[in-house]
Amino acid sequence: MRRHIAAVWWLATALAASHAFAEEIGSVNTNFRLPKSDRVVVEAYDDPAVPGVTCYVSRARTGGLKGAFGVAEDPTEASIACRQVGPIRFQGTVRQQEDVFTERMSLIFKTLHVVRIVDAKRNALVYMTYSDRVASGSAKNSVSAVPLPPGTQIPLK
Repeated sequence: MRRHIAAVWWLATALAASHAFAEEIGSVNTNFRLPKSDRVVVEAYDDPAVPGVTCYVSRARTGGLKGAFGVAEDPTEASIACRQVGPIRFQGTVRQQEDVFTERMSLIFKTLHVVRIVDAKRNALVYMTYSDRVASGSAKNSVSAVPLPPGTQIPLK
C-alpha cells in the first residue's frame, strides 16, 4: 500500500514538473455579458525546464453562461512574448522541440499549446503558441525567441 502511495505521489510530482502552469497576471473586458464578460487575459508561464525564462501569452476567454460553467469554446487567437527574467539554468536535458504547456480551450476539442524549439545554431530558445482541434487545427500562431547569454550550452537530449 505504501509503495502505491509513493508511486502515485512520484508520478504526480513528475507530471507537475514536466509542464508549466499559467498564472493570470491581468485581463481586460471586451464584451459585457452576464454572469461573466468576455475578456482578453494575459497569463505568465515559467518554463519548468529552463528557470529564468517566462512566456507571457495573451488570449481571449469567452464569458456568458457557457464561460461561467467552463463549457465555452475560446477563440483560437493567441499572442506570445518570452523573456529572460532571471539567470538561465537548465534542469537537465531538453528536447529539440517539446510542449512546455497545454491547456484546454473548450470542453473536449480545442487545446492551446506553448512549444519550446531549440535553435542551437543561434544559441536561442524559440517559443511558439498555437491551438489545435481534434478534427481540424488552426494555422494561427505566434512566436517569440529568447537569446541565451554567450557561452551558454544547451543540454539537448
